Amino acid sequence: MRIAVVVLVAASGAVETISFTALDHVFAGVMTSNLALLGMAIGRASGTGVTAALLALAGFGAGAAVVTWVTHGRADIGTHWPPRVMFCLVGEAVLLAVGAGFWAASGGPPGQTSRHVMQCGAAAAMGGQAAAMLAAGRAAAPTTYLTGTLATYIVRRLGSASAQPDRWVPVQLGALIAGAAAAMALRWAAPAWAGALPFALVTAATLTAASGPLLARRSAMDNPPEAK
Repeated sequence: MRIAVVVLVAASGAVETISFTALDHVFAGVMTSNLALLGMAIGRASGTGVTAALLALAGFGAGAAVVTWVTHGRADIGTHWPPRVMFCLVGEAVLLAVGAGFWAASGGPPGQTSRHVMQCGAAAAMGGQAAAMLAAGRAAAPTTYLTGTLATYIVRRLGSASAQPDRWVPVQLGALIAGAAAAMALRWAAPAWAGALPFALVTAATLTAASGPLLARRSAMDNPPEAK
């Protein structure tokens, strides 16, 4: 599951790059920044900026609400992601695939109306992903907003020896950078294909997460408990 989390973080980096640089200059998954951008847009009387920030906030909230409804908002305590979380990740992949199709049809960044729709859709995908990771409980970790993860890592690294930092945090931070870098490189080298990267990464993460229970089940079948 750790690898699946890392791949989802990379997907978030790719989505944020496309969202900020090619859509409406707001973030798809970092709502704290979007609230600040909304305030700045209001301060400079920028109607376009206000619309973009509100669409991102609305999309994120809608995505999180839908996933919360599907998963009933319960955090799982198992070692694998529950079926409802997997179902939500498949839904996210489908949403990103639709966005990638619009992007490819436009040959790159779309027009203003399509940008608004894609911005809202990207934010919905990130909101759904964030809620899905909360529902996955201990078997998951934040994948769309890592400020708290980084702060916790620093505190535990510099704090008492009894609170050891998560060794996967640097890997997650690196994945965020790698996902963003790959999306930007694709925007320059193959603009029509840049939108496909988030879909590919979320699909890869979902397949990776699904392989865990399958391997565990196969291992149990190959090594049945001895009869008493």
